[in-house]
Amino acid sequence: MEGLSKPKHDYIGHRKRLRERFRRGGIEGLHDYEVLELLLTYAVPRRDVKPIAKRLIESFGSLAGVLDAGPERVEQVGQVGPSSSTLLRLVKETCEAYLAERMERTDVLSSPRVVQEFARLRLAGLPHEAFMVIYLNAKNRVLSHHILQEGTVTQAAVYPRRIVEEALARHAAGVIVVHNHPSGEVDPSAEDRLLTRSLQEATRALDIRILDHLIVGREGYFSFAESGLL
Repeated sequence: MEGLSKPKHDYIGHRKRLRERFRRGGIEGLHDYEVLELLLTYAVPRRDVKPIAKRLIESFGSLAGVLDAGPERVEQVGQVGPSSSTLLRLVKETCEAYLAERMERTDVLSSPRVVQEFARLRLAGLPHEAFMVIYLNAKNRVLSHHILQEGTVTQAAVYPRRIVEEALARHAAGVIVVHNHPSGEVDPSAEDRLLTRSLQEATRALDIRILDHLIVGREGYFSFAESGLL
């Protein structure tokens, strides 16, 4: 159970030192397991959580992998209960909300990195393909964004007509389309290129701009706009 007392209390001093290190230098000087350990101290008040943090990193490969895993998978790892898994989900979704708010306050053409960061955080860690659309007004400000389709490990079927209909319903002047490759490889497939061309053709007559098509993965992203393919 989370929060059970332990006869040996050496971890109390260790927690204090870990928090002081963070306060002095942020997470730059901490290992992934130490960042996770520090987080877990707020969910597990009376227990040495270093072994739990190391077990989670070993199980999911990295701090990002732990945050992407979701509560059910995290709880399958021994000695990780609902308090810890809820905290980790809260951290991930707080980061998403922060980046979404930053994206919504800016001209996305002048700050494309904000969109890329949000897209990667939102989709890159998913175990299946998902297709998200970001709708923009005439000043390139975000009107809304949502996942239009979720699919399998290798594909998410998306139809240009549906994207156009959703854009018209939101009175959007432009869109950025995003999908992930769960494999981590972000180079566009033949189907990705075909979809991009089909979207351009479907929106041209309606004066809706396709500003970019982003493919995101754990190791990076591919931008059709940056690559001169739009």
